[in-house]
Amino acid sequence: MSTKRTRRQRWTPEKASAILAELAASGMSVQKFAARAGLDPERLYRWRRQLSGTTPPVATFVEVRPSVPARVEIVLHSGHVLFVPDSIDAGRLRQLVDTLERAGEC
Repeated sequence: MSTKRTRRQRWTPEKASAILAELAASGMSVQKFAARAGLDPERLYRWRRQLSGTTPPVATFVEVRPSVPARVEIVLHSGHVLFVPDSIDAGRLRQLVDTLERAGEC
């Protein structure tokens, strides 16, 4: 029993660019285009990376800090908006709201 080994087709950069242009023009996903064309999707991804000169992104972690101090927004009945830091003492916040209510601002 003889097994015939098929030789893998070598792509030139020009041929790869032409196929990738067809892929882009088709509007299809890589998976669908590859299935329709009888190609391995990984080959398309590999050529896309190689021809773009980029490497796959590496996951990194960065510390995220709020750009503004954390705050609580209180909308008064008058339409005025009061911003207070989220670290405000609950008792002080109650005093502030009571004062504004007595002044008729709420």
